[in-house]
Amino acid sequence: MCRWLAYLGAETYLDRLLFEPKYSLVQQALAARKSVCATQGDGFGLGWYGDHADPGLYRESLPAWNDRNLRSLARQLRARLFFAHVRASTGTDTARSNCHPFAYDKYLFMHNGQIGGFDKLRRRLEAKIPDELYPFRAGTTDSETAFYLLFRHGVEQDPIAAFRAMLADVRAEMRRADVEEPLRFTAAFSDGERIVAVRYASDDKPPSLYWRQENGTIVVVSEPLDGEVHSWNRVPPDHFLISNPGKTVELRPVAA
Repeated sequence: MCRWLAYLGAETYLDRLLFEPKYSLVQQALAARKSVCATQGDGFGLGWYGDHADPGLYRESLPAWNDRNLRSLARQLRARLFFAHVRASTGTDTARSNCHPFAYDKYLFMHNGQIGGFDKLRRRLEAKIPDELYPFRAGTTDSETAFYLLFRHGVEQDPIAAFRAMLADVRAEMRRADVEEPLRFTAAFSDGERIVAVRYASDDKPPSLYWRQENGTIVVVSEPLDGEVHSWNRVPPDHFLISNPGKTVELRPVAA
């Protein structure tokens, strides 16, 4: 399973979260503490918002700890909102096109988990991607499929409703195909102004997800970045986390 973080707040250098903490995201790529996979070496990616509405992207199929460009970029880049992801493949190729985050227009998305039985479902799920967006799909992952399915349900207008409808779509197709493997899903989505994250599973084992807010800064992570576990809040199972700059984090159940 992958590890990721999302940041929203005062402009900061990316390396302050990617490299500096005791359990930084790059350290988690080498030795995750709360993941089924201890090592996340199947690529990494950054997505950040700067002076333009659409986000910048840097993705690579190398392990995060083995890319000198990442360390250099993270030391120089500053952003008020950024996503970072280290990947452990659940079966698809180790390739740049399969690395998170995924971007379309002004939107960013990243995911940890898996759609159970995706090999049986891929064709029917991809058929639900809007025709005008399908050419933008570059990889083969269940994660990217889920991202583009959100636009089928109007994520631009109502991200919460779109996530609920997308998850319902996937669950329905899993039932039709008699898939018994679980759907496990933590994800983050942004329009450049806010973060919408979700922690969900069709069984009782959703991937881990935590958040912390200090002085208007919000960080959402797969696992805490330091040893101060008491200072991190766990996102409850089957809940959304919605954050806006300087505002209290809101938690909502996935069930409408």
